[in-house]
Amino acid sequence: MAEQLSPEQKFELITRNLQEVLGEEKLKQVLQERELKVYWGTATTGKPHVAYFVPMSKIADFLKAGCEVTILFADLHAYLDNMKAPWELLELRTQYYEQVIKAMLESIGVPLDKLKFVKGTDYQLSREYTLDVYRLSSMVTEHDAKKAGAEVVKQVEHPLLSGLLYPGLQALDEEYLKVDAQFGGVDQRKIFTLAEKYLPSLGYTKRVHMMNPMVPGLTGGKMSSSEEESKIDLLDRKEEVKKKLKKAFCEPGNVENNGVLSFVKHVLFPLNSEFVIKRDPKWGGDQVYKVFEDVEKDFAEEKVHPGDLKASVEAALNNLLDPIRKKFESPELRKLTSTAYPAPSKHKAAKGGKVGGGGGDDDQVIPSRLDIRVGKVISVEKHPDADSLYLEKIDVGEAEPRTVVSGLVAYISQEDLQDRLVVLLCNLKPQKMRGIESQAMLLCASVEGDPRRVEPLDPPEGSSPGERVYVEGYDSGKPDDELKPKKKVFEKIQEDLKISGTCVAQWQEKDLMTKLGQITCRTLKGGNIS
Repeated sequence: MAEQLSPEQKFELITRNLQEVLGEEKLKQVLQERELKVYWGTATTGKPHVAYFVPMSKIADFLKAGCEVTILFADLHAYLDNMKAPWELLELRTQYYEQVIKAMLESIGVPLDKLKFVKGTDYQLSREYTLDVYRLSSMVTEHDAKKAGAEVVKQVEHPLLSGLLYPGLQALDEEYLKVDAQFGGVDQRKIFTLAEKYLPSLGYTKRVHMMNPMVPGLTGGKMSSSEEESKIDLLDRKEEVKKKLKKAFCEPGNVENNGVLSFVKHVLFPLNSEFVIKRDPKWGGDQVYKVFEDVEKDFAEEKVHPGDLKASVEAALNNLLDPIRKKFESPELRKLTSTAYPAPSKHKAAKGGKVGGGGGDDDQVIPSRLDIRVGKVISVEKHPDADSLYLEKIDVGEAEPRTVVSGLVAYISQEDLQDRLVVLLCNLKPQKMRGIESQAMLLCASVEGDPRRVEPLDPPEGSSPGERVYVEGYDSGKPDDELKPKKKVFEKIQEDLKISGTCVAQWQEKDLMTKLGQITCRTLKGGNIS
């Protein structure tokens, strides 16, 4: 396609939807002579969220226009910015960013072989680059460095020297990546102008700078990795996407600071060239829009209801997220995610004591401490020394199946249990029952006062042995290695484990989930879980 475009058409494609371009004439001049070389950098700090689709869609535009595009994983910058990425996690965060950014690009149809991927520390620790950092630091004033990073570097009462180095390093990247232009958000503008001011002083060429507008978050402000309510994570489940969009700021007729509408403009339209508002036939049926301005106009005139806009964005967004979610179902990437972004310590420090030491009396009793997993029953047989007990061999995704000794299943036919997917609590202390050690607890729905009414909990269809089961809103914590019997953590949590009126397993009215959906039982509405 790029060969068929004139320099003027390439310019239009490269600059569409941008808020500002510094150096338009130079950009036009380069396009008259050859293809543009451009880079986009991202500091490997918090988890990327759906607003990252905005630069991804522009990268798609650059490639359509024939640009040579470099993506920089700015790992050193992530550390310099108030250590948003701790040194020991730097490599893991960079690996995560590379995997998730590539998955995003693939989900919007961008060919990865057309891109160049570079890690900052591959060249930023070289002798030449380090010397240029010193040369630049001898020219840039503290005032200019602080001003340049004001909207990008985390602002604190007592700033670190590292944060002052950050803008200068980003300026030098333009020279060391050998590009004509740098692309970023408009929040980077002061860093871009610092680069234009100081690079020529080092004998380097002034580059073109292209800026995207900042897309409002779901709460109306900037979408940020550090503000959970403002953003949708790339690995959020469909239920979480629906929940967050439902809460999103989208006032009828208000097109200002509307994150939902902005996502349509900056992501969905550039990728699809159209947008469909899905609605009930009694309200006019589906409406296909070919230009964003028509969507904006109809929303401003309240011809498009916020609920219909949100539902339509939800459907389109899930289409983009589905291949990313699927890719990150692999054990390797799930492990990478959990190690690159470990859950905060679940233990609060006792007064005058250590954080997360041995677990004091003030340990939080929260469901993420439970290691609940999907299991598959391999075999069922009677306990050799107790008629009321049964032995089950259950696959929980480990090298060997676990042995579970249970009395509840005496009221369930062995045929019904064989090869069935079940739910197990796997971090109770192993306990001998009539001479045989039980290595997990089978979780069942039951009816108080009627021991014969028992049903194993059912994971969603398509679940696999070993998949984690969690309570909605408590999916990021790390389970205890082993629950201490004296602490009675499970017993305390169990008091609030119930079956809802729609047969969904819940804790304090929050659903028990896997990545595929809710944990349920077949018939015991309002029952207990034991």
